[in-house]
Amino acid sequence: MTGPENMSPRERKLIIGAAMLALFLGALDALVMSAAMPTIIAELGGLSLYAWVYSAYFLARAVSLPVFGKLSDLFAAKTLMMTAILIFGLASLAAGLSPTMGFLVGARVFQGIGAGGIFALVYVVLSDVALPGERGKTLSLASSVWGISSVIGPTLGGFIVTYFSWSWIFYINLPLGLLSLVGIGFFFKEFREKPGRINLDWAGITCFSGAVLAGLTLIMTGGREVPWGSPVGMGLAAAALVLGLGFVLAERRAKDPFLDFSFFKYPGFALGNAVTLGASFSMFSLFAYAPLFLQGALSRTPMVVGYAMLSLSLGWSLGSLILGRNVDRMGKKGASLAGCLLMVVGTGLCLGFNRDTQLVYCFFVFIIIGLGMGSITLSTLLIVQDSVEPKDLGVATSLHQFARTLGGTIGVGICGGVMTSRLFRGMEGSGLSREMAGQLKESMTHLFQPEFRASIPAQTLDLLQNAVLDGVWAAFAVTAVVAVIGLILAGFLPRDKALG
Repeated sequence: MTGPENMSPRERKLIIGAAMLALFLGALDALVMSAAMPTIIAELGGLSLYAWVYSAYFLARAVSLPVFGKLSDLFAAKTLMMTAILIFGLASLAAGLSPTMGFLVGARVFQGIGAGGIFALVYVVLSDVALPGERGKTLSLASSVWGISSVIGPTLGGFIVTYFSWSWIFYINLPLGLLSLVGIGFFFKEFREKPGRINLDWAGITCFSGAVLAGLTLIMTGGREVPWGSPVGMGLAAAALVLGLGFVLAERRAKDPFLDFSFFKYPGFALGNAVTLGASFSMFSLFAYAPLFLQGALSRTPMVVGYAMLSLSLGWSLGSLILGRNVDRMGKKGASLAGCLLMVVGTGLCLGFNRDTQLVYCFFVFIIIGLGMGSITLSTLLIVQDSVEPKDLGVATSLHQFARTLGGTIGVGICGGVMTSRLFRGMEGSGLSREMAGQLKESMTHLFQPEFRASIPAQTLDLLQNAVLDGVWAAFAVTAVVAVIGLILAGFLPRDKALG
């Protein structure tokens, strides 16, 4: 079987372009939804299912990511990539035609499955077609897609809803998906050898998917929609535990396990995933709770908050792009250490935020954190890929992305619990009426509504803003501690190998 060096530059560019277009679809889909949801709710109703339009997509994507990664080591990546794009496209069509919120949630499940396959396989495809010594540079191109999506996604969503119909936020995926499908179908070539005889680990895949689904659902809803001690909460915890144990037993008996536990004997695999999990814990917690600081404590407008969050996204993309072109000079371990150090510095600076903090300073801090995250995600991915044999590239790549998803989910859950607990304690001494306090405990979005703020006496509002600052500071403190742990773990990463 020939290698990627035998491809023409034109063929390589076309494959990379088609893969980037597919990634753009998945990245954009998550960002345009926020602008369209109020209109969708007004037309379809089903307010109780509002959160599940997001959660269903997220959970399906998280479960399908490692499954598609493993399948790409066994079957043709080209076929799997085209299947994922097709699933995503058909689900987008169904979502646009949704007559009810329940139907939309179901369509979002299949969109998430397709997106998980796209996210997993894009990185596998880029790794497969990269020239020797240029894998880091090629993989860094994916970060530019995330940066572009973060810039145009919310604006595009608002434009489509204003001048067209909310259905078109889904229909726009169809022509773009078709272009990507044609590009992959005509130009992609397989370079990795696949096993002649396949023993698919159905038991392992089923138990893993079930355990992840139950565990992440509990983390995402526990203490909020689902009380921890409720029958549903206890049932989800029990299901995650039982299926997790079943997964371990299934992998020990499988001829070709879904996840070979021997991978964790390699420091590059175990520590690389641990470092990116910790970095994602901090990064996604900041994405979730920095807006609460900016809007709740500093009284900034939603548009300004959006710009501030954009600095995190752009820093992330820029960090990966810079590293991709300098990884040979810096070294992968050196880049991971540098990224972790930037995360420590940035999250440490967040602890100095107060009600007098200037917005420009927030931008500066967030860019530092984003640069660190961009460096960590790419360098640890390369380290994880180097730690396994080429035949296991797919599962290693997708598990690294799964570690990012898991770290972000755990981080948002833990920091949310710490933040709300401290915030609610602070609210008790703010003089806020019981009715208003109850509204805030039901949803913190009330704090951002002008009519709600106007109904609060100035002194009470001042005390409430201090309580918000105190609660968010506690979440920032957790992210800073986790960032320090990540820096320590990065110090034990193995020395570099040559990039494949």
